[in-house]
Amino acid sequence: MTDVKKVVPSDIEIAQAADLRPILEIAAKIGLTEDDLDLYGKYKAKVHLDVLKKFADRPQGKYIDVTAITPTPLGEGKTTTTVGLVQALGSELGKNVVACIRQPSMGPTFNIKGGAAGGGYSQIIPMEDFNLHLTGDIHAISVANNLVAAAIDSRMYHESRQSDEGLAKRGLRRLDIDPATITWNRVVDVCDRSLREIQIGFNDDKLADGSPSPIFPRKTGFDITVASELMAILALTTGLKDLRERVGRVVFALDKQGNPVTLEDLGVAGAVTVLLKDAIMPNLMQTLEGQPAFVHAGPFANIAHGNSSIIADQIALRLADYVVTESGFGADIGMEKFFDIKCRYSGLIPNAVVLVATVRALKMHGGGPKVTPGAPLAVEYTHENLELLEKGLENLGVHIHNARRFGVPVVVAVNSFATDTDAELEMIRRYAEEQGAYAAVKTTHWADGGAGARALAEAVVAACEQPSNFQFLYPLEWSIKQKIEHIAREIYGAAGVTYEPLAEQQIAAYEKAGFGRLPICMAKTHLSLSHNPDLKGAPKGFILPVREVRASVGAGFIYPLIGTMSTMPGMATHPAYMDIDIDLETGKIVGMF
Repeated sequence: MTDVKKVVPSDIEIAQAADLRPILEIAAKIGLTEDDLDLYGKYKAKVHLDVLKKFADRPQGKYIDVTAITPTPLGEGKTTTTVGLVQALGSELGKNVVACIRQPSMGPTFNIKGGAAGGGYSQIIPMEDFNLHLTGDIHAISVANNLVAAAIDSRMYHESRQSDEGLAKRGLRRLDIDPATITWNRVVDVCDRSLREIQIGFNDDKLADGSPSPIFPRKTGFDITVASELMAILALTTGLKDLRERVGRVVFALDKQGNPVTLEDLGVAGAVTVLLKDAIMPNLMQTLEGQPAFVHAGPFANIAHGNSSIIADQIALRLADYVVTESGFGADIGMEKFFDIKCRYSGLIPNAVVLVATVRALKMHGGGPKVTPGAPLAVEYTHENLELLEKGLENLGVHIHNARRFGVPVVVAVNSFATDTDAELEMIRRYAEEQGAYAAVKTTHWADGGAGARALAEAVVAACEQPSNFQFLYPLEWSIKQKIEHIAREIYGAAGVTYEPLAEQQIAAYEKAGFGRLPICMAKTHLSLSHNPDLKGAPKGFILPVREVRASVGAGFIYPLIGTMSTMPGMATHPAYMDIDIDLETGKIVGMF
């Protein structure tokens, strides 16, 4: 048991002081042997996919998703709550439990957001490995993604210089890619706003008649690696065969006749799958209190679905009695996508939702001052203010109703800070239960580890035994517009939806191409239930503007863009990398979180 101190040290100090257990010991807790693993040192390993067959006869455990109300820019502690709940289920209640969470991008790790291993006394360890290279999955995705980008430009280059007969001699057919329709960017796992838009192809290549090459130069850009469609595919695939099929289905452009062009057409799908053959295996780590944790995949939660991998969940549910996973951003984004996208492809049925709330976020929704990362909180957030809190409770109510709309019991976890008062916490508890939550529980897992989430764990165990009637929000047979408008009305509270001309054209093209039956992955701000981050609380009567609609056909969803979405973050004025270094005497990393 980790020694919990009253004055909580930094995350990295806690992690480095932890009593790490050999990963073989952690694996043995859930019935895995060394033959089931590829070891990466003493404290982390990859898990072979054939354990699904090995344990196919075991009954599945209970399946819990941790989500949150609409957060402040600081985040409200979903990952910390996920880990704290797992520690409480294991250490306090003696349950066989596994955590399943996303692998973080190193872009945010070295920028302002920091890591994603949890915090305080509710963390995944080794924390440095978790937040840095881990076992190289993100690097594999980077290389595979950039191989595709090179293959696209190479194919256009050679087609501009070869006749159809010449291509046929090399076993190729003319793809006739329209450069203006290419949607595939290069990627790098660093926040770098200078790469958002670039121009490539500055060279002196000429055609046989002396005219310039028709494909160079052209404008393109970089995304951060976790925004690659390959990352979304890794998170949604159910096995190597399925991975190969999904990669082959990826549409990266249209030809000059308006037909989709895929990675299978390009001839690169097999090579991409080879590069991802190890990345498909989940990574096994541990919590501070020694519970197993699968860390696997980390797709963006706006243009992608923002959940860890289906494969990790499937394996965990055969090995544990309780599996706790986490979906990105607030419940209007991550939870809805967890249910309508991830659960569709996995076939897994959730037993309960844990909805994380904080006093500070609810006060913000009640009209409190702006919350800015790196700046001190206003006095309204550090002193009792029941009037402000009461005004903000409506945001919590919307998320409770949205979760219950899917037919799943909801437990509200109030992630408590030292400045929260008993009256504020009681107001939240009473309101949550009035709105239909099965329970609302104060948690102190950041400061107290699993012991601080014992009441939450007890409530979750009880909620998992409640009758449920899980159902998707919409049928896939609906048109793209029907699905978009249903999500906008039922989850966000919009009065209607408008479409820019480009979005109208794209929807028509996708319907014609046969992509209309895919689920919808809405890309909007996480800072409001609406499209406008300044609209807090539970806004009503707004019109949701769809400016563009794109397709991740390989991953298996359509993503409408609501407002401007950046897939390449920029660096902050004082990014985290300025504080990170290595102690040359001990070899330990310092300054990380």
